[in-house]
Order: sequence, then C-alpha cells, then structure tokens
Amino acid sequence: MNFPLDIRFKILAIAQQIYVHDSGGRIVAYVKQKAFKLKEDVTVFGDEAQTRALYRIRADRMIDFSAQYRIEDTAGGEIGTVQRMGMKSFWRSHYEVHRGGGPLFTIREENPWVKIADGMISQIPVVGLLSGYLLHPAYNVTRADSGAAVLRAHKRPAFLEGRFQIDASGSMSEEDERLGVLSILMILLLERAQG
Repeated sequence: MNFPLDIRFKILAIAQQIYVHDSGGRIVAYVKQKAFKLKEDVTVFGDEAQTRALYRIRADRMIDFSAQYRIEDTAGGEIGTVQRMGMKSFWRSHYEVHRGGGPLFTIREENPWVKIADGMISQIPVVGLLSGYLLHPAYNVTRADSGAAVLRAHKRPAFLEGRFQIDASGSMSEEDERLGVLSILMILLLERAQG
C-alpha cells in the first residue's frame, strides 16, 4: 500500500459511507455501512459502485463490549480477527488483532480525553461543525510481541465530513498491512458509532 492512506466519512448520509484513498489518490476501499443493523456486518469494496467486493467483517455477537470481529476474504477465508478488550476499553479504547489464534497487533487510543471532548462538542449546534477542526483523536498500532509501532491513525481537520489519515511507521509484510488497515477501518466505524 502507498501510505499515507486518507479515510473520509460522509457525515450527512443515512448510511455511513467511507472512502479510503492511497497517497496517489487511488481508491483502495469503499464501505457503505447499512443503517439500523443490530449486528455489525461490513462489506469492503474496491470501488464506489460496489461491484468488486474485497473483504467482509462480521461481529460474533450483537452487544460489542467484548465483541470479536472476523475479517474474511471474498471466499470466506479468515484473514484475522479484531477483538475489543472489554473492561480495558472502558476508558481508553483497546483492541487486539489476532491471526492464527495468537495476538499480532495491539491498537490503543492515544488520549481518551480528546475523543470525549470531540464527541461532546460535535453535538452542540453550530459549534459542533467546528469540532472537526479542533480535536483529533488518534490510535496507535503496535506489534503484540515487541511493542514496536507500525501504524498510526489520526483524525484530520475537515468540514462536514470525518477525515482520518493512516501513516506507516514500521516495516510490515503485505498481509500485515492489509490486516492492520482493515482493523483500523473497523475500529473507526465502531468508535464513530459510540461518539
């Protein structure tokens, strides 16, 4: 993948729409999340017309306090899983990414106060429109075995849309990059839904 990746969320839409572009401006992924779903089931497409499905991410249960999200290719083969770490995520978001049964990455929120302030300010009429310029939550992806940083997702200034950027800070295989980016995408969907 050509980093940095640019993620854009359409805010003024009934169903969330997410566009992921690489540094060359090419679309890497597109998601149109179905509204009013009790159990997360997200299809990641390679184009905005939704003609080329790439991946599917499904929750193992409706209540997501400690839910696990299975990431599959189009044939149904497991690429990996993302699990919210229950009570550890109560204050600061904390997820583990697994492949082959063992932990590969840990994803943690940098500063929980920023997300809380962003969520509160964004609900205030008129002032909420400016929250996209003021507060920028960020998530760090580190290797579970060594703690080495490999990816970082952070909110970017934007007006009438949500915008994040994913930067690579360490060397990874193509499989690890793919799993890391898909995990971040799912986490951003979950965290946006929770404020």
